Amino acid sequence: MLTLDDVRAARERVEAVARQTPLEYSHTFSEMTGAEVYLKLENTQRTGSFKIRGATNRITTLSDEEKDAGVVTASAGNHAQGVALAASRAGVNSKIVMPEYAPISKVKATERYGGDVVLYGNDYDEAQAKAHEIEESEGRTYVHAFDDEYVMAGQGTIGLEIAEDCPDLDTVVVPIGGGGLISGISTAIKEQFPDARVIGVQAEQASSAADSLNKGSIQTIDEVDTIADGIAVRRIGDKPFEVIRERVDEVVTVSDEEIAVALTYLLERAKTLVEGAGAVALAALLFQKFDYEEDEVVVPALCGGNIDMNTLTTVVMRGLVETGRYLKIRTELKDRPGSLEQLIGIIAAEKANIYAVRHDRTSRKIALNATEVEIDLEMRGPDHVDSLLGELRDAGYDVEVLD
Repeated sequence: MLTLDDVRAARERVEAVARQTPLEYSHTFSEMTGAEVYLKLENTQRTGSFKIRGATNRITTLSDEEKDAGVVTASAGNHAQGVALAASRAGVNSKIVMPEYAPISKVKATERYGGDVVLYGNDYDEAQAKAHEIEESEGRTYVHAFDDEYVMAGQGTIGLEIAEDCPDLDTVVVPIGGGGLISGISTAIKEQFPDARVIGVQAEQASSAADSLNKGSIQTIDEVDTIADGIAVRRIGDKPFEVIRERVDEVVTVSDEEIAVALTYLLERAKTLVEGAGAVALAALLFQKFDYEEDEVVVPALCGGNIDMNTLTTVVMRGLVETGRYLKIRTELKDRPGSLEQLIGIIAAEKANIYAVRHDRTSRKIALNATEVEIDLEMRGPDHVDSLLGELRDAGYDVEVLD
């Protein structure tokens, strides 16, 4: 099994390429949770994610013959960029298979780092199958995203940095996709601080690790569907599963809505941009998915910041809805002069700001003398939403809140 010595050896190989990322105390999230929260800002890493660490450690250990033949891998995006840059730095040709629906920003970044991109399949697992075909046909070395001890050890260098920068650590919270990151970090933490806890976090719709631990054997999910595309993996790795069972205290899950809220808070309150996978650790803390004591020193690992701009727009909007900052409503009015003015008068009195108003007189769901109205509103929070909805309903409006 992976050891602390493996992680320390990886650090010597990785430090010439990967940055030591900051560990910053967060007054905002400490006040919100009651814990002493330190954010491990791995989203500031080269390539925007921790994956450069494991990729560098693996590629620098290849033989000269393996380097000449080149490498191949599969990735939803972050590992792709890590392998592409690490291979370019080592003078090794890399071929990267990415799902057809991978965020375009990650595809373009991988190409800029020198990787030859092949788009194939609907998700990581289908892309991985294609990458193994290329491995066989072209004689390349497959660089696994997580099920490789060199990769796991490289990711574990984050744990060494956390241990050095936060000697009073009580709990570290780590995202789980295939399990390579948490395997490395838990090894680095547990062998130095046996009493410290390591909490793993998965998206509800990509919970192979949580399901596998509950059932005692590795479980494969038929389909994954989450905004946290960086951890959208159907099956946890064999090697990481063994480490997780031995060294991880608990694995919890968070919903996409909770991820969106955490991402929005990070952007607004901490001025920190992360992707969905980068927000899951904080989401687990904010929504109390695990128990902790007041003033407990907790380090959520923000593992990546490579979010597609279209995805960011959608996620932030969802976060604003979930926190009561944005509201969409539908109601029915009499189709006569003054009806809309009366409705808007109530909204104005409640000091809600209107973004958009849409009329529809053609809906089959309403009477011929009526009109359906949808209104988008800027709100100040859940209490403001409740107050406005109460006023509208007291005035006789049948109001539907839209997702």
